[in-house]
This record gives sequence, structure tokens and C-alpha cells, in this order.
Amino acid sequence: MRSPYRVSFRIQNVDGGVGRVTTTPEPVREAARRPYVAGVVAALVGFTSSFAVVLAGLRAVGASGPEAASGLLVLCLTQAVGMLVLSWRYRIPVTLAWSTPGAAMLAGAAATDGGWPAAVGAFVVTGLLIVTTAAWPALGGLVARIPAPVAHAMLAGVLLPLCLEPVHALTTSPWMVGPVVLTWLVLLRLAPRWAVPAAFAVAMAGIGLWLARHGDALDGPLLPQLVWTTPSLEWQAVVGIALPLYVVTMAAQNVPGVAVMASYGYRVPWRATMATTGIGTVLGAPAGGHAINLAAITAALTAGGDGGPDPRRRWLASQAAGWAYVVIALFSTALATVVVAAPDGVVEAVAGLALVGTLGASLHAAVTATVRREPAVVTFVVAASGITVAGIGAAFWALVAGVVVHLVLTRPPEPARP
Repeated sequence: MRSPYRVSFRIQNVDGGVGRVTTTPEPVREAARRPYVAGVVAALVGFTSSFAVVLAGLRAVGASGPEAASGLLVLCLTQAVGMLVLSWRYRIPVTLAWSTPGAAMLAGAAATDGGWPAAVGAFVVTGLLIVTTAAWPALGGLVARIPAPVAHAMLAGVLLPLCLEPVHALTTSPWMVGPVVLTWLVLLRLAPRWAVPAAFAVAMAGIGLWLARHGDALDGPLLPQLVWTTPSLEWQAVVGIALPLYVVTMAAQNVPGVAVMASYGYRVPWRATMATTGIGTVLGAPAGGHAINLAAITAALTAGGDGGPDPRRRWLASQAAGWAYVVIALFSTALATVVVAAPDGVVEAVAGLALVGTLGASLHAAVTATVRREPAVVTFVVAASGITVAGIGAAFWALVAGVVVHLVLTRPPEPARP
């Protein structure tokens, strides 16, 4: 009769530095459940830690409350379908996410000419560029030629205004935002993975108490509802939103996502993934979705040890995450409506706390390069300035400034001597 327990070995240090082998029985049923638990946890952490950033970004480029809620709903659905298809087809834990850095870039952008329809048109162009990357690898190579410190500095610059929101909110709504920041700080020390979700839970409790006193502030749909917006092509939106959104999504999400998967021994099907995420972005754009891509942080939850002891079964974690996002999508509209009705600054404060770690990583990658730091610093300053020139936002001009300074300061290679 087969034993219901699987035996694993681990080495423990004892006095004198001598190793001792002990056995730790792990029930087979428990091991079989781990991929599904990891997938659900990845979905919950991914959603609660960054959905406020998505809402802030969509609202910044002109979306109304129902339109922003529709965007959040369609992002949940498109990334869920993409995960289910890719993980089933290739039997690897491919995990998708919405572009959190892209949403942060939108949050720092000003409304362009043409308003929300022009922003939706820019989302469509972003999706087409991602699809083109799958069919024409040279486009991805062109993005890769942008100096990495410049790309990271641009991301840090667009993140900075949103990361300042908790500071501003503490001065305007200390009784509501103070407990949120305190919860985030305590959990950052005890359980970092749950710091932002816990801060969001405290913020929701505060918003609920506020709405109980201001019931008339709740105005929007509570049931899942997709709001169609006919895309409009405006060159300012294409240059100021679509191009930076594409660059940020590729440099800060897709490329790190491939690296994370490779660190766990999985090779991402590049063309299939780019085609899936690009098509998903195009189809979701008229409903308000800005971009979906490979996950980087939550990918470690499904592809790593949390996804189970057998690497060949971890693709089930991505399946579980996909179905979890389908369930989350059913409640996303009501959640977005409640969040949009919150007092000014509360949601932005939660979004800023969620991006503190990303800001720190971007700044570190921007200024620790072995080459000169001036291009990265110039890029960061221009991106953080929030300027708008000719209807084009600061993210695009930051890339231009950084690349120009890099080209000026980079010495051309000396000709080879015979």
C-alpha cells in the first residue's frame, strides 16, 4: 500500500557545525493543494496591492468613475484569459498582470487633447506595438537599445508624484490616512507581502465609515458593467501616452518577467506571450483597459517554491490565479465605485505606498550604473517635473532628454589600429 506521506530531507546545523539529516513528512494531499493556494494568493496580492494605482491612472487621463471601473473589470478578465490559455498550452506557470508602472505613468500624466477617447486610442496603439514586437523582434531590440539607466530613471520620475501622495494626504486627512500608513509600516516589518493589502483593508474600513456618514457620495454601478468608449487617434496621445506606456511595459514588466521565470528554470514562449498580451490589450482598450503584460513580482509566487514541490505541476498555480481573477472581476466594479467615492487623497495614498518599493528599485538601477549618471539624473528630473509641451506629457520628453544627454556624453568607439 502506497504511503500517504512524502519524505523530504533537510540539513540542519547543530553544535560544532556538524550536519544532521532529518526527515519532514509532507502529506501528498497538502503538496497537491499548494499550486492552487499559491495561485489564489498571487491573484489576491496582485489585485489588492495595485488596483488603486490603476484607478488613479485611468482617472488621471479622463476616465469617469464608471469608465475607470470598467477598465479595472476588463483588465481582470483579459489577464485571466491570457493566463488560462498560455499556462494550459505550454504547461508552465505563465502569470500575467496589468501594467502597474504604466498605470503609474498615466497617474502622473495630464489629460490630453481629445480626452478619454484619445487615451483609449493610445491604449489600442500600445497593444498593436506589443503585437508587432511578437511578429517583428527588431522592435523589441530597438526598445532594448534605450540605455537601461534612462528607462529606469523615467519610471522613477513618473512614480515620484504618486509616491508623494501619502505625505500630502497625511496633512489633509490625518485621521483617515494615518492608520493606513501605520498598518503598512508594521506589516512591512512583519509580513512584507501583505503590507499593501493590509493597508488597503484599513483604508476600505475608513472609507466605509466615511460613506456611512455621507451616503449620497456613492454614485456608480455596483454590478459588473463594461462601458464602451470609441477610440480616437490623436497624435499627442500616441506620442505622449502610447509610446511611454509601451516602453515602460516592455522594460519594467515583460523583460523582468522573462528573467524571473528563467531564474526558476522556465523559458517563456516570447512570441506567443507578446501576441496574447498585445491582443488582450487591444481588445480590452475600448472598455478602458490600458495594458496587460507578463507579471514580474507575482510570478515568483507561482513559479517558485510556493507553487509546490514539483516544478512540472506549478502551471496549475497560474490556472488557479486565472480563475481567481475571474471571481475577483465580479466584485471589481462595486469595489471601484466605492473607492472612487472616497475622499480625495485616500486612494492615491494607498497607491503611493504600493509603489514605494518600485520607486526605490528604479532609483537604485538608475544611479548605480557603471557609466556616467547625468543622463539618468536628467531623465528623472524631467519626468518628475510633470511638464507638458505641445500636448505631450513629461514621460516622453524625459526619454528624449535622457537619450540626447547619453549620446552627447558617450564617446564614439576609437577606430581599430592596424
